[in-house]
Amino acid sequence: MPSWKQIVLTFVIVAAAAAAWARFYPGAPEVAARWGIDWAYGATPSTKEAAAVGSGPARGNGTRIATIVASPAASAAINDRLQAIGTGRANASVTVNPYSSGRLAELLVESGSHVDKGQIIATLDSETEIIAQNRAKLALQDAQSKLDRVKSLRASNAATPVAVADAEVILAGAKLALQDAELALQRRSILAPISGTVGILPISAGNYVTNQSAIATLDDRSSILVDFQVPERFAAAVKVGAQLTATPIANPSNAYTGTVSAIDNHIDEKSRTLLVKAKIANPADSLRAGMSFSITMKFPGETYPAVSPLAILWGSDGAYVWQIEDGKAKRVPVRIIQRNTETVLIDAEIDSGDMVVTEGTQSVSEGGEVRIAGQDQRAASTAEGS
Repeated sequence: MPSWKQIVLTFVIVAAAAAAWARFYPGAPEVAARWGIDWAYGATPSTKEAAAVGSGPARGNGTRIATIVASPAASAAINDRLQAIGTGRANASVTVNPYSSGRLAELLVESGSHVDKGQIIATLDSETEIIAQNRAKLALQDAQSKLDRVKSLRASNAATPVAVADAEVILAGAKLALQDAELALQRRSILAPISGTVGILPISAGNYVTNQSAIATLDDRSSILVDFQVPERFAAAVKVGAQLTATPIANPSNAYTGTVSAIDNHIDEKSRTLLVKAKIANPADSLRAGMSFSITMKFPGETYPAVSPLAILWGSDGAYVWQIEDGKAKRVPVRIIQRNTETVLIDAEIDSGDMVVTEGTQSVSEGGEVRIAGQDQRAASTAEGS
């Protein structure tokens, strides 16, 4: 290529680069003016024009006012509600076993019936024990007669004090033997150790039973105990006597009020939860052991400012938001506590109601003046209405 063509091509490239610099570089007009080139102002809008078409209006001194969208910070609480799933148990549940072996002679209760404490629910064959009781009674009568004779002989000095003492010992032994026989006979009757409802009877009369055989199960359903696990963060907040609401999962339309009756003394290492026991009154006998419950407890909780997720920005020193204070932007560092669907809870020097920038953050600078979009229209509408 001839040299003159190379020179012309070089000039064209330089001219195109200069035009692009003058058109797109923000400070080009000022630089060109310092060089004595005034035509560059024609390629780019002036400062006032740029302010007019930019993000917001400009003041008389040329300072640009950024137009942004802001929303007030709200307040929200965390750790103020506990929800857990618990399992119900009877207030007391007992499996009744006989004291001794024998043939089950009679069952005096039916499944589902209510029994009182001390009521006889079954009897074992007791012929041997009755005979033993009668024999003990005869032995006691004989011992009493011998003591009476020895005492009468002692009155006439025909018996020694030792003979009287021996007769008294024999009488005491006879009394103990009778008590033992009566106890053995009494234990042939199987009593209800608690008041409650009889479950399905696992055995029938005529079977041979031992002291390991289950005769019946009794459930005291006057109240229901619900066991549930509490997350570790609520361990210090749960107290004995605290109120809660228990809703049967099978019947969510009914809710019952209960109280915390017992708290375990340690956190489970594997689940990091604390075992808690609640008591629910059951006067209508509508609840059963084994039912599942949804447990709800309320606590004072911890209150934090809540802002829109769009307001959270990140810098080299962590998260921050732009707060509007007296019409100017202020950068406030924040620590994120919890992210929710519509808000983010933060730990920052922000009060509820403070305006926080959510859109237009790219135009905001520390201490820069800002204008909230739509604020002038709202103010004008308010003035017209008044």
